[in-house]
Amino acid sequence: MPGRRVQGCRSLHINEDNGRFLLLAILIIVYLLCGAAVFSAIERPSEIKAHGRWNRTLLNFSETFNISLQELNSFLREYEAAIAAGIRADSLRPRWDFTGAFYFVGTVVSTIGFGMTTPVTVAGKVFLIFYGLLGCAATILFFNLFLERIITLLAVVMKAVRERRLRNSGLLPPGICRDFAASTLPGWKPSVYHVMLILGLSAIVISCCASAMYTPVEGWAYLDSLYFCFVTFSTIGFGDLVSSQNAAYQYQGLYRLANFLFILTGVCCIYSLFNVISIVIKQVLNWMLCKMSCLCCQHCNKTNAFLGRRNAIRPGSRLRRGRFGRPPDSEGPCDSDTEGRRLSGEMISMRDLTASNKVSLAIMQKQLSESANGYPRTVCGSSRQNGFSGGVGALGIMNNRLAETSDSR
Repeated sequence: MPGRRVQGCRSLHINEDNGRFLLLAILIIVYLLCGAAVFSAIERPSEIKAHGRWNRTLLNFSETFNISLQELNSFLREYEAAIAAGIRADSLRPRWDFTGAFYFVGTVVSTIGFGMTTPVTVAGKVFLIFYGLLGCAATILFFNLFLERIITLLAVVMKAVRERRLRNSGLLPPGICRDFAASTLPGWKPSVYHVMLILGLSAIVISCCASAMYTPVEGWAYLDSLYFCFVTFSTIGFGDLVSSQNAAYQYQGLYRLANFLFILTGVCCIYSLFNVISIVIKQVLNWMLCKMSCLCCQHCNKTNAFLGRRNAIRPGSRLRRGRFGRPPDSEGPCDSDTEGRRLSGEMISMRDLTASNKVSLAIMQKQLSESANGYPRTVCGSSRQNGFSGGVGALGIMNNRLAETSDSR
């Protein structure tokens, strides 16, 4: 089913889905430009100072030991190649024993990619391409299935809490059976904001607990440990801080197991949180499109100019719509003079009322019939009004599972 056309952009022939995509692309570009400006202002002075310190150190070393800068730079290039192969000045764990390779493939399939270990042979690079193709796809599927189950679990828990609150408030008789109590909340779904709050708090708790472990074991500052947790759990994976890389730890087996569990739960939680936040971003985009549609719709402004009252329903509006060439059943914010103006106090005829609201009356009649017969409402095209119909991946999983993505809204 094609997306609805944005009413205010009729001359551009942009439907709702394409308009949302273009608006999101523009906002992301603006967001990138703002982020680049902020990070450049914060980090650029430190980079200049670091370059100055390094040049002075290099010059002093060259003069002290009577080594030319060309020879010194050649030696440093060899050391950079050794670093790329996993060789460090400090004693670190082997990169390509079984445990080190297992850590590496974990960062590959989870798309973290710290970068501290990379294949250097041609065979290793070719194998990584095919291995990562299948592994990343399977891991994304695992994350989506985790998202589906965590939302289902949160919905069950939150519905039980809501039912308990209704019982405690006296709205439900105390001796009533549980099945009947469950039927008193038909079609209830948790709000995306409540789910986002729970996932956000869970991510904070996991990050704080993991940081409390990394700080004494790795010797990092607590803020650096929190920074590492976010970079890792969000699968950014810069590689400036990497856990479990020393040659030996106290309680090494227990630490590496805890490190694996923290990273697994943190990545799953942050992935779910990001996808729930994307629902909120999509709501904001829908709101912005609606506002832009009303601002750009010149016909809507001209029509409102001769309306006596904003919420007035004038008789004969159906004839005016015919002169403008608009079908009476068309959708959108400007398809009817009477749409959204049912709260007016003006007297109108029943004929005009039913003519301007026949679509809403038909939907209401269908919903009343389904409620009376006990039939559940199925997912239909009305969910497109919120811009959440269909979808693939995580959006497809969350479609009709949260209150903000439900077709009943």
